[in-house]
Amino acid sequence: MTTQTPRGDTRARILDIALELFAEHGYEKTSLREIADRLGVTKAALYYHFRTKEDILAGIVDSMSAPIEEAIAWGEQQPYSPAVRDEIVRRFAEGMADRQPLLRFFHENQPTIRELSVGTRFKERMITLSRLMQGPEPTFEDRVRAAISLMAINVTQFIAEACAEDPALLPDLPDEDIRRAVALTVALDIAERIGKPTTEV
Repeated sequence: MTTQTPRGDTRARILDIALELFAEHGYEKTSLREIADRLGVTKAALYYHFRTKEDILAGIVDSMSAPIEEAIAWGEQQPYSPAVRDEIVRRFAEGMADRQPLLRFFHENQPTIRELSVGTRFKERMITLSRLMQGPEPTFEDRVRAAISLMAINVTQFIAEACAEDPALLPDLPDEDIRRAVALTVALDIAERIGKPTTEV
C-alpha cells in the first residue's frame, strides 16, 4: 500500500522551499522551474498547488499573516482597554517568534512585495492590528506609537543579526529567549504611552 503525502503537507513544503530560494536568489530571479527542481517534482505537479509564482508568494504572505489575523480576530471581540492593547502586542510577539525567515524575506524583498497585491493585503492587516491598539479618538502620536510598538518586535531580530555578524557591536549578544523578552518589553513600553498626552518641552 502506497502512503501519499497529504495535500496540505505538500503545499507547506512548496512554500518552505520557495521561501528558501527567494531568500537565496531574490523573488524576481527565482523561477517556478527552480522551485520544482528543488522539490524534486515536475512543474505540472507544482501547478496542481500553485498556478503562478505570485500565488506562491501569496501563500507565504498568508503564512506570515496568520498570527496577525488571529490577534485581529481576538482584538475585535474585546472592548478597548490598556490591558487589551498590551495583550494584542503579546499575541503578535508570540506569533512572530517562529517566523523569522519570513521577516527576513519581507525585509530583503520590500520593493517587489510593495508592487504586488499581496503586499497591499499585508499592509492592511498591520494597519488594522495597529488601530486596535490606539483606543478611542487616537491622536497622531498614538497612531505612531502603536505602529512603532509592533515594529519593535520585528526590528529586534535585525539588530541581533547585525550584532552577530559584527561582534564588535555587542560582544555579549543575549540568547534568543532574552532577545524576545527584550523586544516585548520595549514594545510594551512604547504602547504604554498610547492615550497619554506628551509632556511639552
